[in-house]
Amino acid sequence: MSKVFTIAEGLENMGALRTGGQGSVYKGRRYGPIITAVKILPTPVHAEGPEDKNFSSFQNEVEKLKKVNEQPNPNIVKILNSGITESGSFPFIEMEFIAGPDLEELLGAPHDPVFTVKEVIKVADHLANALAHCHGFMVRHGDIKSNNIKFNVHTGNYVLLDFGLSVMSDEQRRTSIRHAGAIEFMAPEQSEGQMLAETDIYSYGIILYELLAGQVPFPLKDQGQKSRNEVLVGHLELVVPDLLELRAKNIPANWSEEKKQQEMQVPAWLMAIISRCLEKKPSDRYADGLALQEALIRDSVNAPADIVADQHAIQLLEQENARLQTQLRNMQNAQQERRAEEGVVVLSKAVFFVLILAGACMFALLCYFLLTGPAKSTKPVKVPVETRKESPVQEEEQKDHGYSWDKDTVEDIKPKDTLPVQLKPVPLPQTDTTLLNLDTTIHF
Repeated sequence: MSKVFTIAEGLENMGALRTGGQGSVYKGRRYGPIITAVKILPTPVHAEGPEDKNFSSFQNEVEKLKKVNEQPNPNIVKILNSGITESGSFPFIEMEFIAGPDLEELLGAPHDPVFTVKEVIKVADHLANALAHCHGFMVRHGDIKSNNIKFNVHTGNYVLLDFGLSVMSDEQRRTSIRHAGAIEFMAPEQSEGQMLAETDIYSYGIILYELLAGQVPFPLKDQGQKSRNEVLVGHLELVVPDLLELRAKNIPANWSEEKKQQEMQVPAWLMAIISRCLEKKPSDRYADGLALQEALIRDSVNAPADIVADQHAIQLLEQENARLQTQLRNMQNAQQERRAEEGVVVLSKAVFFVLILAGACMFALLCYFLLTGPAKSTKPVKVPVETRKESPVQEEEQKDHGYSWDKDTVEDIKPKDTLPVQLKPVPLPQTDTTLLNLDTTIHF
């Protein structure tokens, strides 16, 4: 525990809660049961007047914080008081004490190493609301990290804490960043001492990434300078690691298979927001918290419920599809080789359809010529009676057997040379008796 000293008159110091590069946070108590959190900045104030740049900058930023609290917001800690400590002349900010764990504690044991998708969306909504409120009053936080966001056990809201970096001067901020422990959450431009509204947007994306993946994109291995430089290079140059791959790796083993599959279905709109927040250039991110909150509301409402950004599942499906395609080709090749050994000719579908089409065309042409070709003459051929020679069988059949019709028939058939043939015009043609089928006989 840090050394206990007097903060200010009427404000009792109850011990340190947390220390860091941007200062220390102490638990304080005023007269009575009211518990507060006091942020003490590391740079002392030599004179409480305009001649001290640190004091002037501190006063200006405190005024902005007071304006933020003029309109209460459930996701922003309330600023109660500010001043200079009696011991050491350090600037301090007194805030309400939020009872409950911070995000860093909720990601550690005995809690699960990753948040559920539903809870991540809740954090995204509450934190975007806090940033939109602050940026609306031109206040930039500059120190958004997992232990600066607490879960209020009384209200169920996630609350943004510790505006200590926002009240520092530029020189104090540069010095503080060089010694900061939460370099994993800092935007690339913060390495140069810049603090923009887009800087908070980048840290917002890191928070959501950590809650889903179980770790930050570029973790700090140790407090050595080499490790810190590696993290800085990661923020400046390296591609952000695949979030879903890390989520699948860090997902709790005690979850059921059904819950694991469900929790891997991260909405595509949420992934898109995180990706844009983590752009290297500030101009490629959302302009401020207002634009971020608007995009969050719009995309979450308009996005189809069944579309997810399960890139890991997509990769598995593509691999399975490639495996099945290879297996199918191998089976087809083996079948063709077996048919070739048996003397069976295998035709492809294209060749088969061409042959079928050619056969149909040939059949159609044949039918056409048969139906439209020259018609055969159906006119009967007259056989002259005098030139026709009869066979012995026919002569036998034509003999008179004593029947009455034999006589008539013979008379009709034999030409009568004694009678003259007269040609007379008649209105209708007479039936030519020479057309009778002489080969037809009637037997009883």
